[in-house]
Amino acid sequence: MKRILLAGSTGYLGVYIAKELQQRSCFFKAIARNPEKLEQNDIKANEMLKAKLTDPDSIKECCKGIDIVISTVGITKQKDGLTYMDVDYQANMNLLKEAKKSGVKKFIYISVLNGEKLRNLKICDAKELFVEQLKQSGMNYCIVRPNGFFSDMSEFFKMAKKGRIYLFGKGKFKANPIHGEDLASFCVDAIDKPDTEVEIGGPETLTQNEIASIAFEVLGNKPKITHIPDWIRIAILKLVRSLTGSKVYGPVEFFMTVMAMDMLAPEYGKHNLKEYFTKLNSANA
Repeated sequence: MKRILLAGSTGYLGVYIAKELQQRSCFFKAIARNPEKLEQNDIKANEMLKAKLTDPDSIKECCKGIDIVISTVGITKQKDGLTYMDVDYQANMNLLKEAKKSGVKKFIYISVLNGEKLRNLKICDAKELFVEQLKQSGMNYCIVRPNGFFSDMSEFFKMAKKGRIYLFGKGKFKANPIHGEDLASFCVDAIDKPDTEVEIGGPETLTQNEIASIAFEVLGNKPKITHIPDWIRIAILKLVRSLTGSKVYGPVEFFMTVMAMDMLAPEYGKHNLKEYFTKLNSANA
């Protein structure tokens, strides 16, 4: 049986991967700053290391006896004074160093779709710098590039609950976001597959207008969608960049950039967005 190390185990995707590993009875060791978050999700790793990947001393020998590393490490909302370079790049580099030292056979890293084309965004630049190092490491690897999570689509639902959804442009940009459970299954399957770089999305491709309509349908409300001219999006981006620090504009620039382009990847999985919005609605009822 392969011994797996899961880093980023308490994040959105990390929890789903931990559940998938547990369901398949895989041996896995989890690294977490707050192990209690795994316990709250009824997850029991075979081994647990309480550590901060940004602190290389805290993860010394973490890969000893490990065959496969899966890393979902990255930040979407910056906190603790950390930057994308601190986490998405350096924390993963600290882990890669340990993996190489211990002779790990394969490193699976979850990046982002179109990351190499979006190097002007700080989050993507940090991720792609690590991807470059991983490719040059001499280790077997797989870079998984999802195009967006269902959890990201909750912003549409939140706006719909308030009565109106605002979209940039005409709302015709397309995406096929993926549920965390489907992506987790794909990532665990990657352990035994030869692919070195794969793009992945969910099973249905929708325009932003269609996503908005589904949110209103689940709520039982008539769709109210306002389309904002794209020049306003560009102006907001410039304003946010000039008036705030990277902690604020980093997530904003990523969200506002991908909202103005197609985010399409090969379709995979079984969960659909209507089902996800329905569960959100029931949870909030």
